[in-house]
Amino acid sequence: MTVAPTITTARLTLRHHVMADFAPLHAVLCSERAHYMGGPFSLKDSWQTIAAETGSWSLLGHGSWAVERTEDGALVGQVGINKPAHYPEAEIGWMLCSGFEGNGYVTEAAAAALLWAWTSMGASSLVSYVTPGNSRSAAVAERLGAKVDRAAPLPLGETPDDTIVYRHYAPDSDGGMEA
Repeated sequence: MTVAPTITTARLTLRHHVMADFAPLHAVLCSERAHYMGGPFSLKDSWQTIAAETGSWSLLGHGSWAVERTEDGALVGQVGINKPAHYPEAEIGWMLCSGFEGNGYVTEAAAAALLWAWTSMGASSLVSYVTPGNSRSAAVAERLGAKVDRAAPLPLGETPDDTIVYRHYAPDSDGGMEA
């Protein structure tokens, strides 16, 4: 079984999920906070979502990490590089648990996951699928340097009214972001 590699940042640890992560992540998925992700989710759908993103490590060599605050081990959310069957490209996405907003945790964790994708996966670009109106997620994508890609293919069954595609590019050889 392949598991997520552990990645550390200045304030966070990205690690493979453990069973104790399910309850706080389900609390997000079953709430109105999941509105822009197709939720709120039932217990069953939360389980299937989290299990798929965790199991993707074995199937695809990438998936989701639990994100915990290093200072106290608090689970602050999840970040992942996933490509379910209905996605045309691998996506980097994120979810923040209630009470951890406004600290830059998602941006910090996603930046670390992107660096891993560029160096370990050899990816040259990833996308973030953002629901129109989800200004917080769009702001994270933009802080990470992503640009709207109107020409990108959409997940199966989705339209531009459902999804905005933000494209993340790997840094070029001089360390800058390609346009």
